[in-house]
Amino acid sequence: MLQLPATLTHAQASACLRDLDRALAAEPGAAVLDATALTSFDSSALAVLLELQRIGARAGKALAVQGLPARLLALATLYGVESLLGAATATAEPAAKA
Repeated sequence: MLQLPATLTHAQASACLRDLDRALAAEPGAAVLDATALTSFDSSALAVLLELQRIGARAGKALAVQGLPARLLALATLYGVESLLGAATATAEPAAKA
């Protein structure tokens, strides 16, 4: 299983993508990316996830994302890319009721 780090901002994005690319290449088939450790991030985290999905697709490997923080899923929804992440919406924390 692939893992996202606790912090994924612009400063870490290139190195993180490089590491995840190598890890994905080592997976024999479909892969799961665990995002539960991710606590500090910016929109660069979305860029990394989307690029990793593209890399996986080019290699013929499905990539599922689990444990995506609700705030990151909300950001993906705002940008209209949530369906591209390979993440179940059930991983999000419930929204507060008004």
